[in-house]
Amino acid sequence: MTDVTAGRARPTPESDRSTRAAVATMYRLTDGHRASVAAATVLTLAGSALGLAQPLVAKHVVDASGRGQVPWPLLLVLAALFVTEAATGAVGRFVLERMGEGVVRQLRHGLVARLLRLEMREYDRHRRGDLISRVTADTTLLREVVSQALVDLVTGALVAAGAIALMVWIDPLLLLLVALTVAIAAVIVASLLKGIRAASERMQASVGAIAADLERALGALPMVRVHRAEDREGARIGERVETAYSAGVRTAKLASVMSPAVELAVQGSFLIVLVIGGLRVTGHANSLGDLVAFLLYASYLVLPLSSVFRAVGLIQRGMGAYQRIDQALNLPAEPTHPDPPPSAESTRPDPAPPAEPARPGPGRPYGARTRVVPREPRRRDDRPAAPSALDLRDVHFGYDPDRPVLRGVSFTVPRRSQTALVGRSGAGKSTIFALIARFYEPDAGTLLFDGRPATELSRAACRARIAVVDQNTHVLHGTLRENIAYAAPAATDADVRRVVELAQLETVARRLPGGLSGMLGERGGTLSAGERQRVALARALLARPSLLLLDEPTSHLDTVNETALTTVMRDIAQECALLVIAHRLSTVQHADRIVVLDNGRTAACGRHEELLASSPAYRELAAGQMLRSAAGPSSPVKTAGPHPHGPR
Repeated sequence: MTDVTAGRARPTPESDRSTRAAVATMYRLTDGHRASVAAATVLTLAGSALGLAQPLVAKHVVDASGRGQVPWPLLLVLAALFVTEAATGAVGRFVLERMGEGVVRQLRHGLVARLLRLEMREYDRHRRGDLISRVTADTTLLREVVSQALVDLVTGALVAAGAIALMVWIDPLLLLLVALTVAIAAVIVASLLKGIRAASERMQASVGAIAADLERALGALPMVRVHRAEDREGARIGERVETAYSAGVRTAKLASVMSPAVELAVQGSFLIVLVIGGLRVTGHANSLGDLVAFLLYASYLVLPLSSVFRAVGLIQRGMGAYQRIDQALNLPAEPTHPDPPPSAESTRPDPAPPAEPARPGPGRPYGARTRVVPREPRRRDDRPAAPSALDLRDVHFGYDPDRPVLRGVSFTVPRRSQTALVGRSGAGKSTIFALIARFYEPDAGTLLFDGRPATELSRAACRARIAVVDQNTHVLHGTLRENIAYAAPAATDADVRRVVELAQLETVARRLPGGLSGMLGERGGTLSAGERQRVALARALLARPSLLLLDEPTSHLDTVNETALTTVMRDIAQECALLVIAHRLSTVQHADRIVVLDNGRTAACGRHEELLASSPAYRELAAGQMLRSAAGPSSPVKTAGPHPHGPR
């Protein structure tokens, strides 16, 4: 895998806004493409040299014509120079454009790789639509800078220098007058560059805000429609559009002042050359051929000087986009290696662990009911017991350091068992799931997977042990099979069909045109909430984890499907550890262990009947319908009315 920062320029300090620093930054972006830059520069200079030769040939043609001669060889040479210049310029421009696309491709690969691996806290701090716009709009603007502005700046300066040298040879006085008019234009352009860059930065930021607000509205479109908020969202996004418009108009205003300044300098130069040069021809100081050649060089000087001024302005605009790209590339990403590195002691070979329960092989996902593996009896000898699938030891954590969520949580999830996690909203249940998935790291305390501290394992190694089904189920645009096989792309059709059956998705597959190959639409829009949850469950089962995390797995299921899922969960618990967040009493009452969280602490652990007898917090949850009874004769808690849902 290539380094995502390859070809990335070092960040330019905010205080250094000089054109020289901007050019140096843009040049560093072409790292890895220097051969193309060199080839394009050589071709452009060659074409320019051919162009510079044409006025000299034209001078001899005019002088020969003045003597009554028709210099056909010189005319053929002039035509050949013109055609060759055009062909060379076209090839050089193609090389430049291809190089620009290569730089943008490299930047986009780096941005995508970085954005997919950012620390989870960064997604809380940045709007995702704005991050997306850095991959699209900002890189597109940079393409124009690196494919045109850099080479235009170099070749324009060199060609201008060549033209000036030849003009000095023909008539130094005329050149001095031309230089005065160009200097006036240069002063005006320099005074406008800082404003152009600042306006460009505001415009790019506004474009990012438009993308972020539009993504926000489209992501919750059903809610927007139900609450008749289309106009409100349109007004919100419209404000961003107006801000981008104002910044764009500001940029256009400054650019519109810069362009006429250059044009006036050019026109003034021509007028001076025509008037003063004509007088010098009349006074026999110069020949008519000299005046024609000088005029041609003056016209040739216009294009390179204009390209230099335009390139400088474009580079300053591009710096606004580059700063946003570089900012994204420097956001902290998740480490790919264990942190801290394992000590010498921890790298010693571990003793052979006790034989683990048989994991389902290909074609045998969890829940395949061919045999029931008995629970391991408590060991009565000195052999070490198999480590638990998960241990939390005095874990503390807060999204904000001043507002802790977990205040010393400790519990164990044994292998081949079902553990339930219950508590009031805000007790920290979903936060525990986020820590287990290594989205965040504890502020204190330890997580252990299979007896090994999480810090000794990479995040990938930890996540390879788990699968998660949360309430906010994620269904991607694609087919039903693609969504189910997302965690195991190499799964066989038999594996997929088996988990479809286990998750009760047969009716969904039959209903979709194309069955398992049927499209689900954006975010699973063609499925109900319960069906999306079952798709997520099938995906998790197919991954064959050693620890399966279920967040309210029955929240969107009817009674029939809930009963079926409860049976499936018991079967799954014979093969892997199960950790379930649940509010329904029917989901947790048969769990091997129930962990009660209260105000970020572990309040009690035990089985359902034990906790009803010994834990006031558990009894309060049950009586208050935080644990909703299934209202069956086996339920020891009487229902007392519906419970208003709230975020955990």
